[in-house]
Amino acid sequence: MKFEHLLSDINGFGRFQIMIIIISFVARFTLPCHFMLGNFIAAVPSHRCDLSTLDDEGVFENLTQEQRLTVTIPVQEDGTPSSCKMFPEPQFHLLSNSNDSDLATVPCQNGWVYDNSTFKSTLATEWDLVCDQKGLNKATATIFFMGVMFGAMTFGSLSDRFGRKTMLLVSYISGMLFGVASAFSTSFIMFAVLRFFTGFGITGIVIISSVLSVEWVDIEHRKLVGVIDSLSWTFGNSMIPAIAYCVNDWRQLTIVVTSPLVLAILTWRWIPESARWLIANGKFEKANFYLQQCAQINQKQEFASKITPETLSSIIVTERKDRTYSYLDLVRTPKMRRLALLTGIVWYGVASTYYGISFNITGFGLNIYLTQFVYGAIELPVTLSVYYLLDKVGRRNTEVGSLLGAGICLAINIFLPRDMFVLRTVVAMLGKGCSAASFTTVVLYSSELFPTVVRQNGMGYNSSMGRLGVSLAPLILLLDEVWRDLPQVLLCSIALLACLVARMLPETRDRCLPETIQDIEDGQTGKSLAGSQVVETTEIPLKSKANDEGEN
Repeated sequence: MKFEHLLSDINGFGRFQIMIIIISFVARFTLPCHFMLGNFIAAVPSHRCDLSTLDDEGVFENLTQEQRLTVTIPVQEDGTPSSCKMFPEPQFHLLSNSNDSDLATVPCQNGWVYDNSTFKSTLATEWDLVCDQKGLNKATATIFFMGVMFGAMTFGSLSDRFGRKTMLLVSYISGMLFGVASAFSTSFIMFAVLRFFTGFGITGIVIISSVLSVEWVDIEHRKLVGVIDSLSWTFGNSMIPAIAYCVNDWRQLTIVVTSPLVLAILTWRWIPESARWLIANGKFEKANFYLQQCAQINQKQEFASKITPETLSSIIVTERKDRTYSYLDLVRTPKMRRLALLTGIVWYGVASTYYGISFNITGFGLNIYLTQFVYGAIELPVTLSVYYLLDKVGRRNTEVGSLLGAGICLAINIFLPRDMFVLRTVVAMLGKGCSAASFTTVVLYSSELFPTVVRQNGMGYNSSMGRLGVSLAPLILLLDEVWRDLPQVLLCSIALLACLVARMLPETRDRCLPETIQDIEDGQTGKSLAGSQVVETTEIPLKSKANDEGEN
């Protein structure tokens, strides 16, 4: 008997499953907020050299503010005062002759003055992470996502070993503690370390909750669950600019976006353990408890009496239940090795493209809050369209098409003039929409590709590859100093490469989830014909007892 048969008897998408999705939604809301937090707390407002020391010495006497800037700070090509340079001595002759091209300059000697009209405080204003130190400011995103990458590997392995529910609580608590602690940092080093562990902690939320939701629903509703999970990201991406607009102090903003985890911890007790995982690990008593709970909440009590630990032991899981699986199992056998390689490349490409576009919200000359909101809002219609496409054209074609669309949009913006702000932003929005579609698809797609016994390991590995792409995205954007369009060229190439690799993956539409590694090696994936019809597999189909009685 397949687990899907049993799940269909007690309703594979009833109140029980909806409860799981709603509770998971609360915690998942904080993830996109933290992932996009760097766009606001690491923002660099307009700045110039601090001239207060010269003011105190009476050098300027009765000069106006504009005249003071003229004699102390060189002018850039666009006519604005330099952000990082000043004259070693006041050049009073510039009051009558504005040509300063041949004059010597030095770095700012007494710090900087920042424009606080948009942000009350940011990391840049807190620790002067500008000019020669601006690389440290950009590195905060890389540091955070490096933590996410290592966290994905850790939580992926541990949740396959100790269960989904236990490690989800560990992720909640660690993410909240490190997130709040980072807001009280007294130095950049302290902040960077705590930010790393914040990313390490919260990444377990996304990979564990996604897998847990998929493992509790039937085949026909898996795509709906994937889309709903994606909507939590859309909601978070749309809300973070509004939150950042109201809370423009970086410390307070960090605490605010972490606070939903308090509610997540309080509601954790109602989240069930994965019955699939329990059965795969020989824990039939606990699996029976949660399946009975599912039947009761879904009002399918007539089937509850037919579910016993003995009947659960007949669920098709041919590999040893006392065996501990690890990341090495992803590469021990040929087809698993190929699957891990292909999905890893796709995840890297999807994440690098998505966040490469998302982090570039100041690159189009428009309001930072408006750009972020539009970037988030565009994901709503895209996510809804993915729900339609996943069944109509399949997981693989949706993934390939969305990556191709993102690559084309990135290529178009390479050739559009920089002064066409609105058109460039529109094209970037379309690219962001396509990249969001690829992300929505790849989370569901990859969770369907890996077998239950190593699914969390597979998702942890894939998430790590994705976070590697995210970690490098801010550094890719810094390459505009080498060549203005180099970041766009690299992101476009990555998207197109991932598109080609995704084309090599198998389709999973309407197919039973593989339970064991042997299922992958033997190609034993079943196909649901819909509803109550019999599920075809390459194994001998064993219908549930309830179905047999209904047909007789």
